Amino acid sequence: MILKKRKIVLIGCGLVGISYAYSLLITGDADEIAMIDTDKKRLSGEIDDLCHGLPFAAKNTEIYMGSYLDCKNADIVVITAGVAQKQGEGRIALLKRNREVFSEIIPHIMSSGFTGIMIIATNPVDLMTSFARELSGLPYTKVIGSGTTVDTGRLKFLLGAYYNLDPKSVHAYVIGEHGDSEFVPWSCANIATKPINDICRENIKYSLEDMYSIEERVRKSGTSIINFKGATCYGIGMALNNITRTILCDEKTILTTSCMLMGEYGRSGVYIGVPAIIGSEGVSEIIELKLTENERHKFSSSCDFLIDINRAASVH
Repeated sequence: MILKKRKIVLIGCGLVGISYAYSLLITGDADEIAMIDTDKKRLSGEIDDLCHGLPFAAKNTEIYMGSYLDCKNADIVVITAGVAQKQGEGRIALLKRNREVFSEIIPHIMSSGFTGIMIIATNPVDLMTSFARELSGLPYTKVIGSGTTVDTGRLKFLLGAYYNLDPKSVHAYVIGEHGDSEFVPWSCANIATKPINDICRENIKYSLEDMYSIEERVRKSGTSIINFKGATCYGIGMALNNITRTILCDEKTILTTSCMLMGEYGRSGVYIGVPAIIGSEGVSEIIELKLTENERHKFSSSCDFLIDINRAASVH
């Protein structure tokens, strides 16, 4: 039996894109990776460097410099391309500049005949995912943003360290905008099936104040890493790999991706980070958490913030 090759097209091969490609090679989750970037000289060097590690990788993945024609038969197109935020630059200016990048890229993708799933990692990711869906005309279930996946990973890591547990045993999410208005719905956070709120109330070793401190560390993690090393890349690269594997293997895993709400949480037409079941068809279901009144207010405010930024960028 001839098995269909699992093909990824990666557009944008800066630090995030290369970290994602490297992660794919290590885990062997793709059979073929076509890479596209405007800087072809640097891309050629990156591909050679990656290929030299293939003898030590999980499988002999085919990786090469591609073109937009490669999108035609791709299972997934991942876009990490975009301009970096300048010092002092606001969200509206960044959104407008990256919209210009997508206005160039996405028509080329769609003219190839692409019908697969599109994953967006370019910031501001919730708004860029919405723009990608608008430009592509793909079903909203097939255009997915990285959302708060990396933020949720940061949360689980910090909680695992705090409780001295494997982070995989922590069941908690960061939801909302991938940015300052994101938050942790602590009422839905559990270790095994026990609510973290109850653990903190019953055991003097732990406290809710520590939980709020961890939440703030998560919120500021991206900025902290950028201040130390100039960019974040490994965490988001591995998060993108996780989304990719979930799709290619039809795992039906719940991930906090940026998805379009269609009545969930009382909102519609806005892309935002929420727990969703991800599989071979993209988003099959958004999981609506049972939020407290205060958490619902935070979530609604996060939605409103995204809508306001999008509207302002469209007007100016």
